[in-house]
Amino acid sequence: MFRKLYDWVFALARSKHATPAMAAVSFAESSFFPIPPDVVLAPMILARPDRAYFYATVCTVASVLGAMFGYAIGYFLTDVGMMILAWLGKADTFEASKALFQQYGAWVILIKGLTPIPFKLITIASGIFQFNFALFVALCALTRGARFFAEAFILKRWGPVMLEMVEKRLAMWSIIGIVVLVGAFVAVKMI
Repeated sequence: MFRKLYDWVFALARSKHATPAMAAVSFAESSFFPIPPDVVLAPMILARPDRAYFYATVCTVASVLGAMFGYAIGYFLTDVGMMILAWLGKADTFEASKALFQQYGAWVILIKGLTPIPFKLITIASGIFQFNFALFVALCALTRGARFFAEAFILKRWGPVMLEMVEKRLAMWSIIGIVVLVGAFVAVKMI
């Protein structure tokens, strides 16, 4: 089962549709979609390390544009933004988040933008709380760029060795990946 999924992801990563698909996932993840772009970005970099920084650039630009869309959802469509936050299980922490955002808004964007915490939570909340838009865009570009370019650097530099290790023990690494993903999901629900 893991081998078929693994082969499918790498086939997509090598296809001519890979870059637009990654851009679409990156855009959507910043505004409403639950899957992080790393699941497409990482295999693309591993498949074509020579294009690592190009992919990081596309992912960053799409993510910032998606963040602007998420901000617009929160700002202009507050009820829709609240529905998305409720769907993600975060509507009940709205007041606490508002106080935190008013006091440390820039830091919240910077820290959360680097983590696997769904970025849409931050983009929609920024719009709802009417955070300064120009500063919001600058912080998103900084934090998302840092995350995706760091990923590109690491995978370009050590990716082939890591890929060889993963391919030798795909089942073990898949289980580790699932545990990490579930752990991240539980952590997001607890935060």
